[in-house]
Amino acid sequence: MTTYAVTGATGGLGAAAVAALRTKGVPASDIVAVVRDAAKAESLAADGVVVRVAPYEDPDALAAALTGVDRLLLVSSPTIGQRTAQHTNVISAAAAAGVAVIAYTSLVNAPDSPLGLADEHRETEALLADFGGDHILLRNGWYWENFLANVEPASANGALLGAAGTGRVAGAARAELGEAAAAALIDGTPAVYELGGPSSSYADLAAAIGDATGTTVVYRDLPVGDYREALLEAGTPEGLAAFLAETDAGIAQGALDTSSPSLQQLLGRTPGTFADTLRSSRA
Repeated sequence: MTTYAVTGATGGLGAAAVAALRTKGVPASDIVAVVRDAAKAESLAADGVVVRVAPYEDPDALAAALTGVDRLLLVSSPTIGQRTAQHTNVISAAAAAGVAVIAYTSLVNAPDSPLGLADEHRETEALLADFGGDHILLRNGWYWENFLANVEPASANGALLGAAGTGRVAGAARAELGEAAAAALIDGTPAVYELGGPSSSYADLAAAIGDATGTTVVYRDLPVGDYREALLEAGTPEGLAAFLAETDAGIAQGALDTSSPSLQQLLGRTPGTFADTLRSSRA
């Protein structure tokens, strides 16, 4: 019997991974959902999943939560700027608990990525290299869901704004990345997976939005500074506007594109497109 644990098990990616483990035949009693808020995990507990409360900031709670766990999916913390410290707590607790395999949700092209977001992923990958057990790197591409907030404004204005130039994004739906994580964890073989689906330009995304909404939408490319200002004028918080503009600058350099077949191999099928995610969101 193998016991699996998933951190962030009530978040989008963690919940998808837990669901995929169940679909793939892992008994609920062999899954530990490590969560921050037990109330949000009531449906998991009702299904028979073992729920343990352990925030990333609490080493003692993490040590208790990971007791008896064989394989761990460490879903990266959502708190940018605190990730390395939080991940250190999880990895140290896993080592002390005797966890044999850690799979970590990193960022596509992490070693060479120009994105500031990549720094903490690189630091966590280095921690895992010294973990002592086996590790699996799940270098995830951008979630297609990240673009859904652009749909209504782009449809209303007839234009999708950005600063990505002709850069391409090998995105994927959260559910498929969660499924891939579950497959890799069940297999347990140490590996590095660059995980991206069908590659799309922002012009492709604009066309998909137009098709889904029955409107004409084009991509309007802006200088990075102008895009940031446009986001601020639209009411986007300053920190988020800077993050989105910086991400687009990275996309223009190929930061979120990959031709790796890893996602297709783990899923056993062709991953969905942005248009697929958009259609599902509007169903």
